[in-house]
Amino acid sequence: QVPLVESGGGSVQAGESLRLSCTASGYTFRCMGWFRQAPGNEREGVARIYTPGGGGAVYADSVRGRFTISHDNAKNTMYLQMDLLKPEDTAMYYCAAATDSCPINFAPLWGVWGQGTQVTVSS
Repeated sequence: QVPLVESGGGSVQAGESLRLSCTASGYTFRCMGWFRQAPGNEREGVARIYTPGGGGAVYADSVRGRFTISHDNAKNTMYLQMDLLKPEDTAMYYCAAATDSCPINFAPLWGVWGQGTQVTVSS
């Protein structure tokens, strides 16, 4: 059984919104987060939240004020509400989870990954 299942990607115009979802099946993690990777670029952290509880939200500078991370304890599902999308937000977005350290700026410490969902923003 895949522990993390993502959904919600798609293609939108600049300025529009998307909401990504990531459901953790049968597991409880210390934290969950979103990372993204554009072609030719390294994977970068987007946002992180502690679970359960939903506290400790941290955002990358490039998305702060436009993206909102949240967690529904009852559904064990994390969300990323993305507003005012820009073409530079275009990337494959990955859900990740960790049971110990949760640094948004160091992807290798995150032990569990989803399959990714594509977000494309056109100008």
